[in-house]
Amino acid sequence: MSSTDTLPALPQPIRLTRRLLGQELLIVLGLSLGASGVSALISFVGSLTAEKSLKSQTATLNGSITPGRPWLDLTWHLFDIASALVPVLLVAYLLFREGSSLRALGFDLTRRWSDLGKGVVVAAAIGGSGLALYLGARASGANLTVVPSGLPDVWWRIPVLILSAAQNAVVEEVIVVGYMLRRLGQLGWSWPAMVAASALLRGSYHLYQGVGGFVGNVVMGVIFCYLYRRWGRVMPLAIAHTLIDTVAFVGFVLLAGHVSWLPT
Repeated sequence: MSSTDTLPALPQPIRLTRRLLGQELLIVLGLSLGASGVSALISFVGSLTAEKSLKSQTATLNGSITPGRPWLDLTWHLFDIASALVPVLLVAYLLFREGSSLRALGFDLTRRWSDLGKGVVVAAAIGGSGLALYLGARASGANLTVVPSGLPDVWWRIPVLILSAAQNAVVEEVIVVGYMLRRLGQLGWSWPAMVAASALLRGSYHLYQGVGGFVGNVVMGVIFCYLYRRWGRVMPLAIAHTLIDTVAFVGFVLLAGHVSWLPT
């Protein structure tokens, strides 16, 4: 008798009930942006209860992990970027198990030029208004000073910032828009409730930046949900998000200390 003859047979696939789908959604969010939302809330409470005002405190988005050791620093950043994408792979696996794929969310390259054009237009529309909202919120004392990059001036700084922007975009748009809206729809939620849940989650994990970061991302979340409903595709939203974050990260590196209107 071979060793394989003693192995038990694989169980039959379990039917995806609403309860299982709800549990699955909570687990995915608990491993990704839901946990980030709780972390950001704790950080915001800490900032509110600090002795300094919010705008005199800083929130560094891409800081050095091992200062003075650039190669180790690069290794850590690449590891963080790669590991942050694991929940997206989990979503892809869960969709595959139900007989679907990320293509059902419109996350593919089948319409690359159309997606690119839409992404550029959305980035241009949202990027400028987002910057104005941040500057206004900080001036009013409702936001921390956001430092998009605290990386050292080394050769890999710009590539890592671009990779970080792309990672943020893929994780957020695939999970918070495509996957979350799909699951909430399967759970029987109404469209307004789905949009509210997605947008509030997006705002929650930006709370570490302050009130402005929360409000701005809630508004962005609502817009992205409606664009997803109209286009049925996550890809243009991921492109727009990548462009917005890339301009913010790289623009800060190029402009910080050279223009008076940019807080540092």
